[in-house]
Amino acid sequence: MRTLILCFLTTLFFFGALQPEVMAQRADLAPAASPLAPTATDTTLLWRISAPGIDAPSYLYGTIHLIPEEDYFLPNTVVAALNDSKEVVFEIDPRDMQNPAKIMGLLNKINMRGDTSLEDLLPKAQYDSVEAYFSESGLPFFFFKKMKPLFLSAMVGQDMQAMGQGGGMAAGGMKSYEMELTDIAQAADKRISGLETMEFQLSLFDSIPYTAQALMLFEAVKADMAGEEREGPNQLDQMVDMYKRRAVAEMASSISDEAAGVARFEELLLTKRNQNWIPLIRQAMEAEEGGSRLFAVGAGHLGGERGVIALLRSAGLTVEPVY
Repeated sequence: MRTLILCFLTTLFFFGALQPEVMAQRADLAPAASPLAPTATDTTLLWRISAPGIDAPSYLYGTIHLIPEEDYFLPNTVVAALNDSKEVVFEIDPRDMQNPAKIMGLLNKINMRGDTSLEDLLPKAQYDSVEAYFSESGLPFFFFKKMKPLFLSAMVGQDMQAMGQGGGMAAGGMKSYEMELTDIAQAADKRISGLETMEFQLSLFDSIPYTAQALMLFEAVKADMAGEEREGPNQLDQMVDMYKRRAVAEMASSISDEAAGVARFEELLLTKRNQNWIPLIRQAMEAEEGGSRLFAVGAGHLGGERGVIALLRSAGLTVEPVY
């Protein structure tokens, strides 16, 4: 369940730390032999979008929201695409995630409704395991017991002690593609916007039962603890490996049916959002002022039959890999 959770969460608002995007879709949504979806040979994260009647092409770039500093790379082709574009469009405007006023206004949406606590949602043995896991980080778990469990799931595997001391990504040696691209765009005086708002993303959590979220949290904790014991690559390592190989098709087919039993979970967090973005992308490309745009979204959204690339092609746009 950990990977699908990471696919959706772009930020931990409480700590101001961006989270990694899963490089996948569930097995039943994985790319089959669709002529519209990227293939195994399409090893690139940058795609050119064009359509009849639109003078300037735009670009689609797959990001990973959090990556170790030593693994970070930004191809010259991406910088060139950004320089050619008049606007950079993210999933949500990264500047909002650094705006204290906006973050404070959303804090009440992070906690569960009423007096619901994690203790009410898990059997005692499972709750004790989760509490022990977080308490070992040195942070008082008391403050997190009423937080929506999916937010806690995003904290699993992170350097929580460093974040709690205000270190955030830098303390953990991590970088954010969204923030790096934002810095470049601002230095070049480019317009910056988002396909969604933080309010919209948070509203999706209300469609997932708290009991299901709590079980996902327990499974994430259990998986992370098992990974530490066997000292093998964790899921972030695996995602980073696929990302560095630019394996878009593999990213889209790598996740198993981890969301079994959670009605419409992946549909809400991945598929419907992909569908919502298509008319927004086309509308931006057809704007009267013209010019190219660079659309930067999590790479897990690109591949598969219901991924952004296939949906754009299905809508009549030409989407070509840029190597």
